[in-house]
Amino acid sequence: HNRRTDEYGGSLENRVRLTRELLQDTKEAVGDRCGVAIRFAVDELLGEDGIASGAEGREVVEMLAELPDLWDVNVSDWANDSVTARFGEEGDQESYVAFVKQVTSKPVVGVGRFTSADAMVSQIKRGILDMIGAARPSIADPFLPRKIEEGRIEDIRECIGCNICVSGDWTQSPLRCTQNPTMGEEWRRGWHPEIIEHKGESEKVLVVGAGPAGLEAAMSLGQRGYDVALADSGDGGGRAALESGLPGLASYKRVSDYRLGQIAKLTNVSFFPGSEMDPASIAEFGADQVLIATGAKWRADGLGRVTHAPVPGIADHPEVLTPDDIMAGRLPGADAVLVYDDDHYYLGGVIAQLLADAGKAVTLVTPGPEVSCWTQNTMEQHRIEKALLDRGVTLIAKHTLSRVEKDCATFACNTTSRALSVEASALVMVTLRAPQNHLYFELAGEAQEKLDELPFRILRIGDCLAPSTIAAAVYDGHRAARELDNLPDPDGVPFKREWSMIDRP
Repeated sequence: HNRRTDEYGGSLENRVRLTRELLQDTKEAVGDRCGVAIRFAVDELLGEDGIASGAEGREVVEMLAELPDLWDVNVSDWANDSVTARFGEEGDQESYVAFVKQVTSKPVVGVGRFTSADAMVSQIKRGILDMIGAARPSIADPFLPRKIEEGRIEDIRECIGCNICVSGDWTQSPLRCTQNPTMGEEWRRGWHPEIIEHKGESEKVLVVGAGPAGLEAAMSLGQRGYDVALADSGDGGGRAALESGLPGLASYKRVSDYRLGQIAKLTNVSFFPGSEMDPASIAEFGADQVLIATGAKWRADGLGRVTHAPVPGIADHPEVLTPDDIMAGRLPGADAVLVYDDDHYYLGGVIAQLLADAGKAVTLVTPGPEVSCWTQNTMEQHRIEKALLDRGVTLIAKHTLSRVEKDCATFACNTTSRALSVEASALVMVTLRAPQNHLYFELAGEAQEKLDELPFRILRIGDCLAPSTIAAAVYDGHRAARELDNLPDPDGVPFKREWSMIDRP
């Protein structure tokens, strides 16, 4: 976009002139007190409208090859540089940056959605890079370099590439990580990612449910020194394991795999898969503390973020499915499928993609301004929409489901209230998840009036308490483990406050 006509515009040499002068002036100013690095996007991924690594990108590096002390190379923009696991392979920038070390003797650092130590070490050993830029991997595990150095590969909390960390920037909220619940809480709550306070007065803890919250709680409680029993009606993993079977979400399995692996190392934690717990078996177990982490299930009645009541007629439709049905391997029998997404995150788009790949004629309708609108915060909405359009999925935004008939559904336009009828031989409702809290209330009473009568303390955690993201469930499980026998003052603030101050002369 440089349209200058003086010595700083026109030819590539002129357009590089400002960068060259900045590097030269900076090096002259700092002398040998520190190195001077340059961050350069060797490919803007704009085709003929931008710099390409096979053309001007390479020429720029050749022109300035020995001037900086370190080359930090990538592609632009941020959504491409920090692509999610769903749309980018690990180390996916290699083909763009591999030439750099061929034209400079200076060290080269690069990025590329690295998550595993194997991929990082591979690019270094093959001479692609000298150093790995690992922002998201270091968010997931700040001690990743040390663990690689010590050969503790199985102890690394590998980034799953979900970009929930990135969403903190876009929503101006505290940074969170699905894999690392201590992220952002090191100063605020004093949570160290590798060190946790020793156990309190309780001895035996029973965790019911081995989804993200239950696994994190059991692992962290075990690390504190408690005698922990973890029971799950299935094989463990919860929604992280279930969602990992959907297109592009295989890395989500790392949430459960890491925690199950760490639990297996703890002799004071016992895992009992295939164990359905009821009030009698919980009472018989004799725990001092019981954590209920039984998760949530998707609703089929249409209740969602925008639709605040069950949709008329939906109970009489012959084929209504939820994401739980899809993840269990059940696909609609009908050829024409309507996906109603009142969740607005990634799952509606993933399911529409899966159904389209299965040969279904798919229509995705959402009350949101665009499909999977919250994924603007994870920088993948445009890719989700393109993936669906490329598969022939019909997309209808800004429409709210109002009624369901035998073979069609009626929607109201959010702007005009005009009715729109869409064929719906089968429906998949991606709307709201209902907490599976029946076990908790059987123990505590419908109004929690029995809590004081129980011989143990009981607590709901994760989606069983408040259905949300996987990151929120992991965080809640970790917080519950930290606060066991160490509850914060209910009248106080359980974290340090940040104060914004303007310094005026």
